[in-house]
Amino acid sequence: MNDVIENNNKVVSKAIGKMIRISPYKLNLEAKSIRGKKVDEALSYLEFSKKRISHTVKGILESAIANAENNHALDIDKLYIDEAYVGKNMVMKRWRARARGRAAKILKPFSQLTIVLKEKDKKEKK
Repeated sequence: MNDVIENNNKVVSKAIGKMIRISPYKLNLEAKSIRGKKVDEALSYLEFSKKRISHTVKGILESAIANAENNHALDIDKLYIDEAYVGKNMVMKRWRARARGRAAKILKPFSQLTIVLKEKDKKEKK
């Protein structure tokens, strides 16, 4: 979890979730659905989403909100999700016994999610 300051002196808040046990494709479906939304809209969306990973994504978003409030004193009501992107992480390899003494490889992928929050100005339209 770390925060950065952009070139145009806009303060942004950032939270990173690592080693999330789901494929990047499935995690990216949830990241796409909250990208560009206001923070309270995204939280309510994730609360009622039927996807298994939505609880984890909600926790990472709440961490980014806490970073914005405590580290940079940003107004929560003006925050929106500027970026939400997914990256690959490690892949756990397992073996399953098959017929005739053979074995089949099973791949269990991990992902990481980065959420960047920005404070919306009145003149800014997103």
